[in-house]
Amino acid sequence: MIGTHKQNFLRGAKDGIPIFLGYFAVALTLGIAAKAAGVTPLQAMLASLTNNTSAGEFIGFTLIAEGGSYLEMILMELIANARYLLMSCALSQKMDPTVPTWQRLLMGHGVTDEIFSISVSVPGKLDPFYTYGAIAVAVPGWTGGTFLGVILGNVLPTSLVSALSVGLFGMFIAAFIPAAKKDKVVAGTVAASFLFSYLMNRLPVFDFLSSGMKTVILTVVIAAAAAILFPRKEETENVA
Repeated sequence: MIGTHKQNFLRGAKDGIPIFLGYFAVALTLGIAAKAAGVTPLQAMLASLTNNTSAGEFIGFTLIAEGGSYLEMILMELIANARYLLMSCALSQKMDPTVPTWQRLLMGHGVTDEIFSISVSVPGKLDPFYTYGAIAVAVPGWTGGTFLGVILGNVLPTSLVSALSVGLFGMFIAAFIPAAKKDKVVAGTVAASFLFSYLMNRLPVFDFLSSGMKTVILTVVIAAAAAILFPRKEETENVA
């Protein structure tokens, strides 16, 4: 990735603006779930700040509302968020080996589906400051939206919140379309992901799996198949 740390941070911040908008809209609905569970606005905001995942937090607030145990909470969060371990491992392979551990841990805390998508798509080696920039802009949208969702969520029309939430999916699609247009392997992998994700969610035999576990299985199988069938040469580019 070409540029100084400051330049890459600003690039990441710019690319994080659409994520901020999408997160803010989705977090409003998360705030409604938090309020139903008896969680205060401050508690909900802290939950979003320390657990950057919609599925994980929805599960968490649902268990709180149902009086679930700590063990149930731990197991469900591990299952729902296991895919971020894979994403973090993928990003670690894209960074320069000299990047210190504390920077890798900081990135790992802020990795989400969308932030991973734009980070893994940058050309050459990944400067962690690019991802820091995206996190610095996107996470306030998630935490702030959750906070306001607890306070104002029930006042907003459901149709409006649902309409705003669609923007997040559009942003996520826009993150991988350019790479798919340039590389047939990427395009084929994306198409396979759509197909097998649809089948796994429609076939009753997979109903016992959570959405998070389905994502983990599909990620491992499809990524492994693509890596074996279409191996890529190691990129060599120094980070400024």
